[in-house]
Amino acid sequence: MIKLLIIEDEATLSNNIKEILTDLGEITQAYDGEEGLFEAESGMYDLILLDLMLPEKNGYEVLADLRAKNIHTPVLILTAKDSLEDKVTGFQKGADDYLTKPFYREELIMRVKALLKRSLGLFAENQLAYKQLTCNLATKEVLANDQVLPIQGKEFDLLVYFIQNKGVILTKEQIFDRIWGFDSETTITVVEVYMSHLRKHLKPTEIDKCFKTLRNVGYILQKD
Repeated sequence: MIKLLIIEDEATLSNNIKEILTDLGEITQAYDGEEGLFEAESGMYDLILLDLMLPEKNGYEVLADLRAKNIHTPVLILTAKDSLEDKVTGFQKGADDYLTKPFYREELIMRVKALLKRSLGLFAENQLAYKQLTCNLATKEVLANDQVLPIQGKEFDLLVYFIQNKGVILTKEQIFDRIWGFDSETTITVVEVYMSHLRKHLKPTEIDKCFKTLRNVGYILQKD
């Protein structure tokens, strides 16, 4: 499941943005800069939509703090500040795109889709691919050489997360927060259980061998 974070202090506008983007993934809302930064630092999100004029901490500060901490989640600035200087500052601070208010519904959707496609490697058909695997994000099916594999639910989410981050070390804590949520009532040991199931279901494709366990740290999926 794609996860989006909206950092916008105007509740009505935040809810409107959420309604526009609701079909694209799971959406979390934050209403000031401090709350938004706290959420964004979790690394759980695939895209952040960031207002600039926020209470507690402005959008420029949020963006600068994230990039200083090597958090490279794509950021789309949504703001009424439309001068060239404002836009240049936004990009210098690390923004990936900049859209001024008011904006058209269709343009927002297209900007978000373009950023997700670039950062997650999504195909136009809403699919992810790794070697002979194809993950359909709409139907939540995994195919290997046109055969459906029995990978569903959290296992599917786990596989997608690894493909989106192939070549990157993912700690057990990161995986747990992303797939189950840090407010989940289960324990972090569930990560090992689901990794075992996922590897078992991938064994016929030999892609299970592409996952490496880093003792006391986490896992990494080799680049294809």
